[in-house]
Order: sequence, then C-alpha cells, then structure tokens
Amino acid sequence: MEHLVSDQWDEQLWLRAEPIYEEAFPEHGRKSRSIVRRMLDRGLAELHVWQDRGAAVAMAITAIDRSRNLLIIDYIAVSFERRGQGLGLACLNDIRAWARNSRGCKGIVIEVEAERTEENEKRIRFWQKAGFVLTDYVRSYIWVPETYKAMYLKLDESRPVPPPDGKTLFKSIINYHEKAYRNRGETK
Repeated sequence: MEHLVSDQWDEQLWLRAEPIYEEAFPEHGRKSRSIVRRMLDRGLAELHVWQDRGAAVAMAITAIDRSRNLLIIDYIAVSFERRGQGLGLACLNDIRAWARNSRGCKGIVIEVEAERTEENEKRIRFWQKAGFVLTDYVRSYIWVPETYKAMYLKLDESRPVPPPDGKTLFKSIINYHEKAYRNRGETK
C-alpha cells in the first residue's frame, strides 16, 4: 500500500480522497471542499491518501501544532468496502511514523464524540486499540451540538506530550479549528 502526503492543494489527489471523505463523514460533520482547499493552500494541513494498486482506499487530513509538537488528526477514513481488514490501524501506523520521523512530533491528538452511544464507544475502542488514551475533560462547542473528548498518543516516551489532560490538548485542537474556519492565524 502506498501512502501519499501533500501539504499543498493537489486537485488529483483530492479527487481520489474525496469519495472516501464524503462516504465517511456526513455533510454537517465535515469541512467543505473550499475550506479544505484553503487550509492546504495556507499550509495549515496535510492531505494523506493511501492507494492499493492505484486505487484510493483511505484518506486523512492532519495538522501540526508547532508550539506543542503535536499532530492533530482532523479526519481519517477507510473506504467502506475495505473496512474491517486492519487498514485503519495500518494507516495510523503510517501517520505515526510520518509524524515522528518527517515532522518531529512527540504526540498525536484527536477529538472524539463524548456522548456514550454504541457508535462512539466503538470509535473510542478503535483509537484505544491503536494506543490512544482517552482524557476526562468534555469540550462543548457553540457551533455544534455534540460534546467531545481528547485522546492522545505519545510517539516517544523520552519526549513528553504536554500534560495529558483534555483541556490542555484541546488548546491545540481549538487553535487549529479557528485557523481553518476563521481564516486567520499563523501557518505551520
């Protein structure tokens, strides 16, 4: 499987990722194409695409918080027909190695929905299986009804992640969202 990463807008790469992105995330739960493009044009994010025999099978959008040396996984998805085959964990292993070796990150952070539903619990178990730790802090946003918790993964035990509490980790996530949606802030 081939892991492609672009930190700038690449129309052809996006066209491979877009069907997987739209299949996995409902319209109200994903950033629009124009926002994704603006994020990449401004150097705020990276687009990851995994191909198997030339066909896209998974995608992710990530960002780096340079002040904390953390990689933020904004979205990650495996094509519907390839789910349940261990591909998600393989993609996370690729992201882990890329973040540590190519970007010098010391940890990875994600946000997961906090409401205790079967679907959310299944997602949390997936991330825990990948080595992520769930924090207790619950974050509410004014623009979405769901509440969220942060999960983190240390990439190097000798280089500690900021205090592994959700409130601290959400500073990275919130800063990223503000840059993405409000078109302000520094680039990476």
